[in-house]
Amino acid sequence: MSNFIAMKKKMIIFIIVLAIAFLVLFMVLFIRGPQHLVVPADDIVYSFFVAGHTYGSPGKNNYGLHPPFEKKISFIKNTTGMSFGVLTGDIVKESTAKDWDEVDRTLDRLDIPVYFAVGNHDIKDRDLYEKRYGKTYFSFNYGNDLFIVLDPNLDYWNISGQQMEFLRNTLKGADIFNRVFVFFHQVLWWELDNEYKDIMINSTEGRANKINFFSNVEPLFRRLKNEIYMFAGDVAATDEQLPTHDVNGNIHLITSGMGRGKCDNFIIVTIDKNDQVKLNVIALNKLNPFAFGILE
Repeated sequence: MSNFIAMKKKMIIFIIVLAIAFLVLFMVLFIRGPQHLVVPADDIVYSFFVAGHTYGSPGKNNYGLHPPFEKKISFIKNTTGMSFGVLTGDIVKESTAKDWDEVDRTLDRLDIPVYFAVGNHDIKDRDLYEKRYGKTYFSFNYGNDLFIVLDPNLDYWNISGQQMEFLRNTLKGADIFNRVFVFFHQVLWWELDNEYKDIMINSTEGRANKINFFSNVEPLFRRLKNEIYMFAGDVAATDEQLPTHDVNGNIHLITSGMGRGKCDNFIIVTIDKNDQVKLNVIALNKLNPFAFGILE
């Protein structure tokens, strides 16, 4: 009997040790994170995140942002070189002071600047939005790169008028930068009958029958010598849509979003010492946050 008890105790201890080892392995592989970005931490010059449709699932008005995204706040903060973030629209379901207060409190936890590229939900009360956050199109630079935020909501998914003038003037000085990153909400390169028709966009709300992305906007960037990275965030809320990345000449077209469930994701962009850009896709609802890999 004593031998049986001793063996039983050893088995219990073994199981406990095995469970602790598994827990430690799980934490190392799946929770910590920065060391698992494609670029080694020591090689990262700076990084930033891009997240689309962060109010989450249609029909839900969460406190703050999409809960699975909020759970990644510590992950984002612990990423090497994390310098700022960009939310690519539909940040709130309802554009009320209460909703924006909740978003601000959530983002304050990141301790880095977060810029907004507004979606159709965000400007339901445009006056309120602009009183709080200012113009909905603007630019800034970080490191040796230029960043441009646009608002296609102003003219039925077109970039026109004063916004087009702003864009042209901003791009006049683009040659001093290594790259240009551009952010907006709507997937402007999507058409019912073009090569991007299979991208499952969330909505065509406010879209004109004909828009000027390929006729007037894209050519402004095509003539530049810079690499151009364009991000749109109105995907993955109504359909299971994995992020997409298409490269055409010097222009990268990228979609990423959340809200539906299995494919929810955001992107961490890293710039390394060799001046290379990597697009790390972070899965929100997978055991391994790197389950979707990188966008090639």
